[in-house]
Amino acid sequence: MVTRPLNPRGKALATIALVMIVRDEAASIGRCLQSVSRFVDQMILLDTGSVDATVSIAEGLGAKVFHWTWQNDFAAARNQALSHSSADWNLVLDADEWIVGDGSLLRQAVARGPAGDGLFLGLLPIYSEFNLRAASQSLVQAEAEEQSPSSAVSCSWEARLLPRDVRYVGRIHEQVQSDLPHRRLVVDISHDGFLRSNLEQKKGRNRKLLQDAIADDPGDAYLHYQLGKDYEVYDEYALAVSCYEAALQWVQPAEGYRHDLVVRMIFCLKKAGLLDLGFQFAADELPNWSHSPDFFFVFADLLIDLAIAQPERALPELLPLAKDCLLECLRIGDVPHLNGTVQGRGSNLAVRNLELLNQVMASF
Repeated sequence: MVTRPLNPRGKALATIALVMIVRDEAASIGRCLQSVSRFVDQMILLDTGSVDATVSIAEGLGAKVFHWTWQNDFAAARNQALSHSSADWNLVLDADEWIVGDGSLLRQAVARGPAGDGLFLGLLPIYSEFNLRAASQSLVQAEAEEQSPSSAVSCSWEARLLPRDVRYVGRIHEQVQSDLPHRRLVVDISHDGFLRSNLEQKKGRNRKLLQDAIADDPGDAYLHYQLGKDYEVYDEYALAVSCYEAALQWVQPAEGYRHDLVVRMIFCLKKAGLLDLGFQFAADELPNWSHSPDFFFVFADLLIDLAIAQPERALPELLPLAKDCLLECLRIGDVPHLNGTVQGRGSNLAVRNLELLNQVMASF
């Protein structure tokens, strides 16, 4: 049983446990645990078959490690890990994530105690660094490449601080099962699992699970969206488009991930060379995204490539429209609370592409 902390007046406070599932995470587990340890009362790891030093590193940093045979079911593993926690609240992280913000806000958020009207799902901002691909055929000159950033950061808000009895469903890309209200907590979490160097180590790991889950539930929009992302990160754009098309058939308009889905669809249509389809799709979606710099940013990219492919439309139509889109990015500015947004698409990245676009327009 975890020891309950006391406030300065001697009153017992709600307890918090870090709860993780891990396997072969020796390269990153220390960073995660060291970032969290002073903000929680216990650290619980469920190891699903590590053959590296993950377990010894974790135990050396004060974590309690349990062992479990992997069953191709992430929700089952999450729930098994949670079953070992006796804390009032559980902080759920992966090994390639770590706290970079003010972790003491976790304790403040649960200060009302473990029972009664204090229960909620704590949404934390996950900042994921990823490698940038060349934005547009016209923006890949050597000079531009030298000046371009090599990576960017996207932000998603995810339920990661959970009351004691909350559990997960879904064997892949598991989701919290709870009707509790959501509360955003500005405890920044960094994540580097989407960098190419780390993606190569994970290639193929989740794809079969996603495909099997879709076979069981072909109308699940979220599963199609996640399979599309899996194809996209490995540059299989035509397959990603097919998955995103399926997701768009069933996704509800108010779903938080629909913004990211639409932006990714435009990007993948462009990368797959389906420029006219991308133009029509973006035009149809335009009324929904007046608040999104990400939408206008990827639309501008597509318009530039379309202008290269159809030069007769470039100056009278497509390039001025692309410029308007980038100016709209700057008018909106960065929107940190928008799920799936990429930092800089409303600021420095838009400025950079606008400067390059002006060079392109001058060459026509």
